[in-house]
Amino acid sequence: MNRALKDACLLVIDVQNDFCHGGSLEVKDGEAVVPVINGLSKRFFNVVATQDWHPADHLSFASNHPGKRVNDVVNLLGIEQVLWPDHCVAGSHGADFHPDLDTTGFSLIVRKGRRKEIDSYSAFFENDRKTPTGLHGYLKDTGVKELYLCGLATDYCVYYSAMDAVKLGYGVYLVEDAVRGVDFPQGNIERSISRMKEAGVILISSSRLNNNLP
Repeated sequence: MNRALKDACLLVIDVQNDFCHGGSLEVKDGEAVVPVINGLSKRFFNVVATQDWHPADHLSFASNHPGKRVNDVVNLLGIEQVLWPDHCVAGSHGADFHPDLDTTGFSLIVRKGRRKEIDSYSAFFENDRKTPTGLHGYLKDTGVKELYLCGLATDYCVYYSAMDAVKLGYGVYLVEDAVRGVDFPQGNIERSISRMKEAGVILISSSRLNNNLP
């Protein structure tokens, strides 16, 4: 099996049941990323995946704020937090990876959003922007210098992961046909992609990427 150079990593963000068709926080066409990611993951030596892994009383859930509704914004530890439907509760079906996602090549799974009082959009840090998930240490230890991001959702967890990766000094690529977004508020996908490009993230298609891999 051909693999990409060992200094590159495919970072698969939150391809979980609750973000796919029929899930509690469904991303439109979210499951469409699965075959694209499966095709790419066979080509990389390093494949890392993330999972939202929330306790049932997580404070990003609207249900844990009496009188509040989904998409309301509250303050958690001084941080603006969008309130979401209950999703990706640890150990639940909704938190599982999509059943068609090929996980056999994953070298690491990072579970995030585990603390009740704070969310974690980025694969690298919780939303306080200080508490690390441990991913950066792992990538440094394994010699990774380039990251290829895919998964869900473009304007939240993918976006924050990409922006942190740039700040941490990685070369960052967004596989544009292997992501889908929430687009809340409206126009958020377009804004997020624009900001990623301004920060130095390079957009690449899966077909172009495949053509450039060993």
